[in-house]
Amino acid sequence: MGGVSPAALDAVTLDAYGTLVELDDHVGRLRRALAEAGVERDEREIDRAFLREVEHYSRHKCGARDAATLAELRRDCARVFVDALGVDLDFRDGLARAIAFRPLPGVLDAVGELRARGLALAAVSNWDCSLGDRLAEAGIELEVAVSCAEAGAAKPDPAIFAVALERLGAQPGRTLHVGDTAEDEQGARAAGLHFAPAPLTEVVGAWR
Repeated sequence: MGGVSPAALDAVTLDAYGTLVELDDHVGRLRRALAEAGVERDEREIDRAFLREVEHYSRHKCGARDAATLAELRRDCARVFVDALGVDLDFRDGLARAIAFRPLPGVLDAVGELRARGLALAAVSNWDCSLGDRLAEAGIELEVAVSCAEAGAAKPDPAIFAVALERLGAQPGRTLHVGDTAEDEQGARAAGLHFAPAPLTEVVGAWR
């Protein structure tokens, strides 16, 4: 558990994608949404176009700090996606419906165990301002959700962790961060937090 016992902690921060959630059949969902709009494409084409959309999203997600800038990002992502498919289509609603997330296996139980130990929980993720809503849609509701868009800083910048700690009322030396990337570890350690690598189920399981 990152070399720290649960008794030495007051809070746990958690990365979102790859630690708490994963995409829920995005290719299948996108293919069905396109078919509803009268567009037929095979899975390979859809997946390739989706990767183009993800690249655009990744470059601009931290700028989606409110409803207006989030709507702008989603509009632009939809345009990148349909352009990659070679079709002229307003796919904003279709893309929004098709992109959904589900908890990674065992995550809901692991979050429940952390909460049962009296630990305050926060998501800390390089995501747009919809982070909390997206996690709630996947059945994961945490006390705090801090995205790079809201914090004005992205991991590995320790500033995003400082925002989470302030909202939790926790000290870095009594907080553990769990994540699945080098940015998670670098940012957490720079902010003075303990770190343990995902999967979360293994992190929690080590305490039993």
